[in-house]
Amino acid sequence: MTAKDILSPTLSISATSQQDTPRDISTSASFCTVDADTHIIELISRINDTPTGILAVADGQTTIGYIDRASLLDGLASMVVMRDDSSVITIRCHHRDYSASHIARAVEDADAHLVDLFTSPTQDDDIVATLRVRHTDPSAVAASLMRHGYEVTSTHSRNCVDAEIAAERLAQLAVFLNV
Repeated sequence: MTAKDILSPTLSISATSQQDTPRDISTSASFCTVDADTHIIELISRINDTPTGILAVADGQTTIGYIDRASLLDGLASMVVMRDDSSVITIRCHHRDYSASHIARAVEDADAHLVDLFTSPTQDDDIVATLRVRHTDPSAVAASLMRHGYEVTSTHSRNCVDAEIAAERLAQLAVFLNV
């Protein structure tokens, strides 16, 4: 996804800075300009570096629109849509032990597919990786990751809560039937 794919529909160009609507942008104001083919990942850091929080998007010498934080967030959200058939797992490892291919192999060993992988460094030289896997129950994937030497710090699935409630209700039913 690139800059031209996430132009803000609510920002427009005005001839002067004295327009009545706050959504108009003055053409006399200076904005950080990015190329229309700039990838969305690069836009994240660029928009945070601008005091206005707005990036002008140019195709050659022509400004084709603007990106604000809201349109950037909308673009990111469209890339990371949570599905009912997926789970989120967070792992932690030392930076020397991090290998995306090794993590993917551990996920696939549990008959799941790695959909997304996001990493962030910690202050103590570790890497925290957030995985989204195509599997409704993250426990098998978490067990596989632990077997491969990764510390699983959290798991989340929409179906886990339902499974826990169902297990609790079955236990209550068993107590009731034994009475």
